[in-house]
Amino acid sequence: MTKTKVTKDEEVSVEQKLIALYTLQQIDSQVDKIKIIRGELPLEVEDLEDEIAGLDTRIKNFHLEVEELDNSIVEQKGVIKDSETLISKYKEQQMNVRNNREYDSLSKELEFQALEIELAEKKINEVRYKIELLNTEAQNADEKLKDKKIDLEEKNKELDDIVKETVLEEQKLIDRSAENEKLIEDRLLTAYKRIRDSARNGLAVVQIERDACGGCFNKIPPQHQLDIRVHKKIIVCDYCGRILVDSTIADIVVESME
Repeated sequence: MTKTKVTKDEEVSVEQKLIALYTLQQIDSQVDKIKIIRGELPLEVEDLEDEIAGLDTRIKNFHLEVEELDNSIVEQKGVIKDSETLISKYKEQQMNVRNNREYDSLSKELEFQALEIELAEKKINEVRYKIELLNTEAQNADEKLKDKKIDLEEKNKELDDIVKETVLEEQKLIDRSAENEKLIEDRLLTAYKRIRDSARNGLAVVQIERDACGGCFNKIPPQHQLDIRVHKKIIVCDYCGRILVDSTIADIVVESME
């Protein structure tokens, strides 16, 4: 069938308007299907990228914390060294004391420095244990990061493949949609887009199926069905507000799109 090309400036019959609207709906529905084929992949890729960034930050924080703990070990070793120096000094002084009072005083200092060494060694052991735990967590995070990067690479490849397969087809359909919009008066086009945006399945123009609306599946009164078949005015569903067409319009559009 030869399709008559019309513009907004020409007198357009209701039938031509319905054909243009249903054609636009079919084109836009094909674009929707392409987007569904891509599915949740873009979101999955975004989530993986966020997770990878979070793991990177976490691993860096582990390393910074370990570095701080290593510095505290150096400090405690310095405490031990200072205490050992004092112990050597006090022991040497004990050899030259003049009375018991001086000896007891030095003994207390020796005892105190020995406790300082013991405390420092305890702190070093505790810090080493923390470092071991942090290194284990960092290693686990690093392994998880490697796995996530592999997942991201696979998801990106999968998404790229799908995009390559569909991008040309999608652009052609978008171009056809834009061209078809030129055939529809502004008032109808605005109504079409408003209905389409509010409909969960993106259907603004639907065919009557088994005496019911093809969008919400509520029954269409016989008089409405007759009005729809004669193509004298544009009829919308009383329940969902979608524009209704009969099988004649649908067949014309399907044939013209083949």
